[in-house]
Amino acid sequence: MREDLPSGNTWTQQIASDGTFARRPTHFHGAIGDGPDAAHPAEAGRYHLYVSLACPWAHRTLIVRALKGLEHVISVDVVHPYLSEIGWSFGTDFRGATGDTVASRKLLREVYLAANPEFKGVVTVPVLWDKHLGTIVNNESSEIIRMLNGSFQAWARHREVDLYPLHLQNAIEETNAWVYADINNGVYRSGFARSQEAHDAAADQLFAALDRVEDILTRKDFLCGDVLTEADVRLFVTLIRFDAVYHTHFKCNRKTVLQSPALMRYMANIHHQPGVAATLDLEHVRHHYYGSHKHINPSGLIPKGPDVLAALAGAQARQVSL
Repeated sequence: MREDLPSGNTWTQQIASDGTFARRPTHFHGAIGDGPDAAHPAEAGRYHLYVSLACPWAHRTLIVRALKGLEHVISVDVVHPYLSEIGWSFGTDFRGATGDTVASRKLLREVYLAANPEFKGVVTVPVLWDKHLGTIVNNESSEIIRMLNGSFQAWARHREVDLYPLHLQNAIEETNAWVYADINNGVYRSGFARSQEAHDAAADQLFAALDRVEDILTRKDFLCGDVLTEADVRLFVTLIRFDAVYHTHFKCNRKTVLQSPALMRYMANIHHQPGVAATLDLEHVRHHYYGSHKHINPSGLIPKGPDVLAALAGAQARQVSL
């Protein structure tokens, strides 16, 4: 691979000298503005998301887009689930992969280079693209979901949904901080670690945090109170992948989410929210992780289980019957 071009993975590019996985900050941090003089003014039909159905960070944006009812406002393309050293591709030989409907590019790194010809970082999803200016607005999922929650309210079909309400913002920020460090990124710190010490430390923090979440959810329906917030969206995308990939593939195997009653009830509740189920594709998830990470799974064999969706359906049925 040419060193002067963007690379395609984090698991070889972001390992510290002590063997820990050290995720680097994202690069593009533009925002959707309120007025016509803004660099990226809020408009229907102007913006486009590039996502992977496998990626939890990209999954956040699809869930918020669905919860707000913005499918008619912001278009989406889905990359192929296999991630090579040169990055995500727009190959269409996998069900659900759309290709690049904006500019017929072959690789996502071409999108990055169109926005910044000098870009040499790691090509990640999601990407929020401005079709009018032909550039990337933002590639940080935590910032994109805030924009989706608040910047397109004029066109949202579900304006009543507010995932970042004023009275809960402090609680959401505090929750996001430890959930990101110990769970969202914790599974990667466990799975991508290159030393036993780094893996053990990450796994200890991960399962302590999962126990903390289980305790919280035995007392209330959502992380920050009685309403669904962005903190729940951010946690859900990791939990829904946990038993399917992180438990086995990333060696996070002290226990499964299926063994945690409160977590199961919580996941089933969020999965049942309008539009959320359609954003999940576990085939993309399994094929990406088990197929792309050859340093972890050299054979590339892809397990069929566990049947997470059946377990969620059962948990939902039990809730309804109560």
